[in-house]
Amino acid sequence: MTPEAGRRRPLDAGVRGVAIGLLWAGLALVTYWWAAGGGIGDLGGWESGLNSLGRLTGLLGSDLLLVQVLLMARLPVLERAFGQDRLIAVHRLTGFTSFNLVLAHLVLITWGYAAGDLTRFPSQLWELVIDYPAMLLALAGTACLVLTVVTSIRAARAKLRYESWHLLHLYGYLGVGLVLPHQLWTGQEFLTSTAATVYWWSLWAVALVAVLVWRLGLPLWRNARHRLRVTSVVPEDDDVVSVYLTGQDLGRMPALAGQFFGWRFLNRAGWTRANPYSLSAAPDGRSLRITVRGLGDGSTALREMRPGTPVLFEGPFGRLTDRARTRRKVALVGAGVGVAPLRALAEGLGYGPGEAVLLHRFARRPLFAAEFGALVRERGLHVVDLPGHRRSAGSWLGDGVPVDDLSALRHLVPDIAERDVYVCGPAPWAESVRRAASAAGVPADRVHVEEFRW
Repeated sequence: MTPEAGRRRPLDAGVRGVAIGLLWAGLALVTYWWAAGGGIGDLGGWESGLNSLGRLTGLLGSDLLLVQVLLMARLPVLERAFGQDRLIAVHRLTGFTSFNLVLAHLVLITWGYAAGDLTRFPSQLWELVIDYPAMLLALAGTACLVLTVVTSIRAARAKLRYESWHLLHLYGYLGVGLVLPHQLWTGQEFLTSTAATVYWWSLWAVALVAVLVWRLGLPLWRNARHRLRVTSVVPEDDDVVSVYLTGQDLGRMPALAGQFFGWRFLNRAGWTRANPYSLSAAPDGRSLRITVRGLGDGSTALREMRPGTPVLFEGPFGRLTDRARTRRKVALVGAGVGVAPLRALAEGLGYGPGEAVLLHRFARRPLFAAEFGALVRERGLHVVDLPGHRRSAGSWLGDGVPVDDLSALRHLVPDIAERDVYVCGPAPWAESVRRAASAAGVPADRVHVEEFRW
């Protein structure tokens, strides 16, 4: 572990603590304003109680929707502190919670305005949509959020191409933009006090600025500065290629070994949708390399890409880097093309002979065999190949290993509990590695995971 990484650990922990504290403080504050405005007293009546609960769910849902915008804005301070696996977990939790609260708000308010009479619910909903300010926009926004949430359910995602899911997921921005204005214009809790008004408008402004700066402005500036283009495409396996890129002033690009970018290659249809691919070589200030398996339309088309193709990118993202490191010894565990960021880490991390071990599971033949061989000779990396198809849905091992996951891990890396463990591969497989590492005594904060979801 480098001294710089040691200094960053308490900073990242502090950012996580502050971010979580602010999230709960915001929810508590809007709940206080609801209660101070008579929300609790209104619960005594049926009709007033429905309206009161509708206001509360609307307030909490609005707050979490704006938190969702901040999570989608790719704020570097959050990316570095949480890492992708934690951010995805928070994103899913706040996303589904905010959506449920918005739906509850719509149902409860309509039911309350209908004087608690369910038979009047349809006509009352129609009246609210037609007569109340911005309600038609809110209904359209809710439809966009429904589309985003439905396509985020794992069963639905499994049936979609990544490119299609990514495009549909962006409707979340539109949904938030359409749902919230009517509450700013008509919601009494937004105007109960100067403090409440300042809070809501400030939260809106922060979310908007975050999107404009980090989601739009910074990528545009970095692309104009670095002007990436493809130099070559090299086959690594039957369905795997490495793409080499170069550009201007790459020494100033803040990329670390183990990180990934969102890539758009400008010679093909679908370039408007970014695909996430990890670096498979440590950045050297002169060139970059990604290694991709052909699983969808975008990744399969890379094999035919010509040198000189312009490239747009977003990033870098991810915490599968030296920044997360807490120990001198590390274990790298990768499956298939998931070994790509681990290949970059094996080159970019500092370690001596015996301090780094790579467990490489693959179905047919290993990727980067010659490059790992060079790292074995020159750096003392220890490589363990684990060939064979995955033996069961709950195991991370190949079908040729005769012992259970935990026994195999302890046999292959006897001092696993003394190491940081970096994991990259398909989500179910990565979870099985996480379980085995935890059972072997590795604390949760020393297991660093990046999952492939397509």
